Amino acid sequence: MRVIRWFSALLVLLAASIAIAWAFGAVWYDAPFGAGNRMAAALLATAFVMALLFVRPYWRKLVVVVVLFAAVLAWWLTLSPTNNGDWQPDVAQQAWADIQGDEVTFHNVRNCDYRTETDYTPHWETRTVRISQITGIDLAINYWGSPWIAHPIVSFQFADAPPLCFSIEIRKKLGQTYSTIGGLYRQFELIYIVADERDVIRLRTNYRKEDVYLYRTTVSPAQARERFLEYIHSLNALRTKPRWYNAITTNCTTSIRTQHPRNERVPWDWRILLNGKGDELMYERHVIVTGGLPFAELKTRSLIDARARAANDSPDFSQLIRKDLPFTPPSNASR
Repeated sequence: MRVIRWFSALLVLLAASIAIAWAFGAVWYDAPFGAGNRMAAALLATAFVMALLFVRPYWRKLVVVVVLFAAVLAWWLTLSPTNNGDWQPDVAQQAWADIQGDEVTFHNVRNCDYRTETDYTPHWETRTVRISQITGIDLAINYWGSPWIAHPIVSFQFADAPPLCFSIEIRKKLGQTYSTIGGLYRQFELIYIVADERDVIRLRTNYRKEDVYLYRTTVSPAQARERFLEYIHSLNALRTKPRWYNAITTNCTTSIRTQHPRNERVPWDWRILLNGKGDELMYERHVIVTGGLPFAELKTRSLIDARARAANDSPDFSQLIRKDLPFTPPSNASR
């Protein structure tokens, strides 16, 4: 019994520690006091420590901790995302789509003219595509540091039009920079960037000097059209009801999964969260064309950095980055 009591007390202490750490971060990042946020977070931490050290008996100590945590959580849940902000130029416009039968007209498609990563001329275009002309989906996976974390960019392919990309990102205000810990709180709104490949892919390969791997998915044209409509629904929904970005629950990968109907979502896997291993997961589930190659060789051959830098601003950028990629299934592949 003593072991059970000690184990139970340890679990309660662990839960309390997590709650205290989360509440401290919520005030540090999201409180409305500007430079005073750190002081407010320090005062909150002091209150928690005082409760843990000096309040007796044990149950009363827990009540104080729970009340403090609940007060912070109740306030935090009142914070609302907005579409009105002093946004950075690359996310200043919010894309939306108008469907008229087979035709879809996208407004605010991004196609910036880059000179460097931070020196560019924003261009926002209107493009019309036909759903019936969607032939498939390619997937670009972007790495900027850790092999465990990546950013997926979904590129819809058309028989009669250039590819159209969707990139789910944070919407930064002027002066903001990305913070992994800040991404766990309510620092950033979510935005669906609709862009030309010469923008959203070339930005990463040619100007940020990041690694991008390009894969062809095995989804049929019919399935690709369903996925396309899901993106449009999510895109237009954000225009009327903004959402917070969250590094765990509402990020560039989980948002793709949750926009599918519940009964069509892929089974959960830890590589959905640590999405740098997402291409390995898709290889195992036969979601990407392999060309009959083992995964390690497929990934090596799918790196497009050199092709993208050579293509640069060519109007044939999309064709050039795909040259010699293992996009064709082996001749003996089963249907």
